[in-house]
Formats: sequence, structure tokens, C-alpha cells
Amino acid sequence: MTTYNGPVIDAHHHFWEPSLGKQPWLLPGVDIGFRYGPYESIKRDYLPPDIIKDASTAGINLVGTVTMETEWEEDDPIGEMEYTANISKKYGLPNAAVAHALLHHPDVEQTLEELSNIPLVRGVRHKPGQAPSPKMAAQYKTLMTDSAWLHGISLLRKYGLSFDLQVAWWHLDQAEEMLRKNPELPVIINHAALPSDRSEDALTAWQEATARISQFPQVTIKVSGIGLQGIAWTANNNRRIVEHLATSFGPDRMMFASNFPVDSLTASYSEIWNGFLEIVKDYSPTEQKKMFAGTAQHVYRLPPELLTE
Repeated sequence: MTTYNGPVIDAHHHFWEPSLGKQPWLLPGVDIGFRYGPYESIKRDYLPPDIIKDASTAGINLVGTVTMETEWEEDDPIGEMEYTANISKKYGLPNAAVAHALLHHPDVEQTLEELSNIPLVRGVRHKPGQAPSPKMAAQYKTLMTDSAWLHGISLLRKYGLSFDLQVAWWHLDQAEEMLRKNPELPVIINHAALPSDRSEDALTAWQEATARISQFPQVTIKVSGIGLQGIAWTANNNRRIVEHLATSFGPDRMMFASNFPVDSLTASYSEIWNGFLEIVKDYSPTEQKKMFAGTAQHVYRLPPELLTE
């Protein structure tokens, strides 16, 4: 097989201007103890011209992007999406956005209705929280066990919204009940369910958890955010992750993404995308096109003409 050179949709990245002061975690002097370590270098503007330059340097044919909420001030989810819509209007990117909403709040339905009236918005992310390790998972109650949060989830389809789930693999069992109760809700798991521990025992448990969740047909997996602090991002270091997900979910339910500028803490845009290209080069051109663009286009309901070569 040959290396894919067709259209690419970056299905998960961020645009921001930290100088506006809207993301508390990006303020000067703030350190949240991030999983990639010190992150001062990403406290910089990252806008469409930057991702276009990164894609050009990487030699990929970037035709569209999906931007993710940035942990903007929690009481202003509409303001973040209005900001994002203005960026899209000015630059032509992003093509879609995933917003934030506090799903367990009493006024969540009003928020979802307002978000649904912003054409760029396709879905919502609200991180449910997680235990710091698999050993502590049983004692840790995430929002996925909260009745108010589950009610908020149940409202998403009413407003034509999907849900991006970001949680570590050791809590995917808690997601199963939510999926059973909402079989029509498209759910996209972020960052490959966070396989940050690459020990054999941890990888085996991660594989089992992601294989189980793949049995729910409404679930799509996003292969992004799989960098490791202090370890080079190479095809060999991430091959097992990608190949397992490709086998479990198939190209129809798998999409690649950069998580930039966050993952610039672990690799360049070129290293990430060319690593993906190397790992799946033995798949057919049709299968590769789905993983690099088609799945994201379908799930996030982007114009099909983006994929016209």
C-alpha cells in the first residue's frame, strides 16, 4: 500500500488568544499540573493562520478543522462559541466547533438551545472528572453517575447535538449505562481514552476497555492527544494504540486529530500527522480517507464537498 496523500480534517484542536484572559488555566503564572508537564509554551495565540502554516510544513492537505472548547470561563459558554464563530467568519476555519456546557446545571436546557442556534456548533463536551489511577477508579464517582448530568445528556439529541466524552479508560464502564439509555446519541471519545501508561498491564486493560466500548455502534474514537511527556512521538511508540483502535472501531468510526497547540508540548504537527500516515499506510486508500477525513466529515456534519479532490 502507499502513504495517504488525500484530504485531511483535523478533528480536534483549539483556537485561542490567552491575552484575552478567558481561559483561567492559560493565565500567566497559573499551573494546573498538566499531564504533559510544564505548559508555558502553549500560552500563546493559536489561530487559523498558525494551523495552516503547521499543516503546510507537515505536507498534509488540510481541508477542514473541528475546534474544541478551551476551558473558557464556565459561566460564558455562549461567548466562547460566538468568539469561535467570529474566527470562522474571518478566516474560513474552523468548519465546526464543540462547545462547553455544564450538563448538570438546572439551566442547561437554555444553554443547549442557545448553542444549537449557533450554526458552527455541532456538539458539547463536559468532562465528567476522573480518578488519578485505575486502582482508585472504583472509589471515584464521576459525573457519569450523577442523575442531573445524565438528564443533561438526554437533552442533547433534542437540540441536534453530539457529545464528546473525555475520560480515562478506567471509567469507560461508567459510560456504558449512559450509552444504553441514549442509543441515538453520537458519542465521540476524545484522545483515545487516554492511554498514558504504556506498561503491558495498563495497555492490556486499556485495550479491553476500548474494545468493550466499541461494541456500542454510536461511539466513535478520536485518535489524538496520545503524546507522552519526555518521550518522542514516533510511529513505533504509538503503533499499538492506533492499530488496536483501527481494529476495534474500524475506519468508519475512527478519526485522527492533532490536539494542537496542546500536543506541541510533545511533538511537532508534522511528527504527529506523519506518524499517523506511517502507521496506517497498509490500509486501503478508501479506509485511510475515512480515518483522515471521512469519519470526521460525517460525525461532525461538515460539507461533503470538503472531501472532493
